[in-house]
Amino acid sequence: MATVHLRIGDLVWGKLGRYPPWPGKIVSPPKDLKKPSGKKCFFVKFFGTEDHAWIKVEQLKPYHPHKEDMIKINKGKRFQQAVDAVEEFLKKARGREQASHNSAEENSKSNSDHKTKSSSAEARGRKNSTSTLKSSQAGESDDLSPKKRGRPPKDEKELSDPEPSTVHRTMSGTVSGFKWQSNPGSALEPISKRLKIFEEDTGSTSIQAADSTAVNGSITPTDKRIGFLGLGLMGSGIVANLLKMGHIVMVWNRTAEKCDLFIQEGARLGRTPAEVVSTCDVTFSCVSDPKAAKDLVLGPSGVLQGIRPGKCYVEMSTVDPDTVAELSQVITSRGGRFLEAPVSGSQQLSNDGMLVILAAGDRSLYEDCSSCFQAMGKTSFFLGEVGNAAKMMLILNMVHGSFMATIAEGLTLAQVTGQSQTTFLDILSHGQMASTFLDQKCQNVLQGNFKPDYYLKHIQKDLRLAIAMGDSVNHPTPMAAAANEVYKRAKALDQSDNDMSAVYRAYIH
Repeated sequence: MATVHLRIGDLVWGKLGRYPPWPGKIVSPPKDLKKPSGKKCFFVKFFGTEDHAWIKVEQLKPYHPHKEDMIKINKGKRFQQAVDAVEEFLKKARGREQASHNSAEENSKSNSDHKTKSSSAEARGRKNSTSTLKSSQAGESDDLSPKKRGRPPKDEKELSDPEPSTVHRTMSGTVSGFKWQSNPGSALEPISKRLKIFEEDTGSTSIQAADSTAVNGSITPTDKRIGFLGLGLMGSGIVANLLKMGHIVMVWNRTAEKCDLFIQEGARLGRTPAEVVSTCDVTFSCVSDPKAAKDLVLGPSGVLQGIRPGKCYVEMSTVDPDTVAELSQVITSRGGRFLEAPVSGSQQLSNDGMLVILAAGDRSLYEDCSSCFQAMGKTSFFLGEVGNAAKMMLILNMVHGSFMATIAEGLTLAQVTGQSQTTFLDILSHGQMASTFLDQKCQNVLQGNFKPDYYLKHIQKDLRLAIAMGDSVNHPTPMAAAANEVYKRAKALDQSDNDMSAVYRAYIH
């Protein structure tokens, strides 16, 4: 097996776990980022994404020798965009090198002419000063003797000492043959906006960068049979994307008619949650609240009746930490494997396959679900032990709900003080608070369009659960409590089944 020497600045193919090889460049890691212990690895920045990761050397291959082979086995749109980004990088690099070469030649010629003239002048100077040197005193002779070379002129220094490159250190390692190692070869650390957090064997928590959408254009669906329980706003979009990406899916919903569309698209129908779980290898559920989640598992013909050793259950509902701990306990007590994976997003993001998945629990099950998470989301995070994902999800939705209530308050205050709501929105959209969420929700309010993208009753439920979580650890949540009261008023005005932006109506009635 040949030894390939790699160094910072090299272009490579890097393999992240079970994902296909992806083009990247070895770069210097940030100073405060520790290198993982164990096998030799390099810090790689991937093209076409915002991802950086520590990659073990056996999971790296030089870019150019393997380019054609990689292009043959990966045909996705995002993959092709990444390859195009590499070629654009190389084109710009060649342009810089050519410009630098031409500049160096011109400077070299100029310096050569300068040195020739200087040599002639020095010769004449030495000839004219001979008599002076002979008649000088010893002290004077020392002053005129050859001196040590001083600091070169600025132009000369730039020629002899070019600007430092990005190469700060070099490393080498043995790269495996064309067959990649089957064991996931990445040990990752925090760098990009997309993070994946997991528990180390020591029990401590470390943060790792990853982006499950780096290969969203070339998903290889798992051969495991997938079950899905709950076809609401989120679940419907998730199942549609699982089917679109080639997964084998069995569905169940309390209102059976919602299953018809997915049956037409190739899904199988499960008569009960127990049947789905007993038939499938991995079953996901996404329902409205803690009570619905527990009823689904513990009720008649429920999930628990279908669980046996090796069966996997993934709870995607937004529930409180105590509920998810209870569900984990009953599933694992029957020999099942459990993962919580609530999702951050909306109906539109679910339909677009752009959800953010927060997972915790069985790490190997998280890895087994990788193709499913790629199909339904733009990124996924692993947060360690059961309960962590529920906590993080409630915190996120607490902020989300409070923000929407504040925007509604601002819009109505603008109206009653004679200010243009449209101008208010325009100003926000040009400032630091600009976001797709802000623009979409405000436009909905101005148009009076409250078609649900995220139910108001659900965001109020999340605020209530977040406040209770704060109480359990004696942490004040006054902003969330105030927002919760506004949503409760909106519910009293019959806005529960409208979009969360209908909280606006709590201020105008």
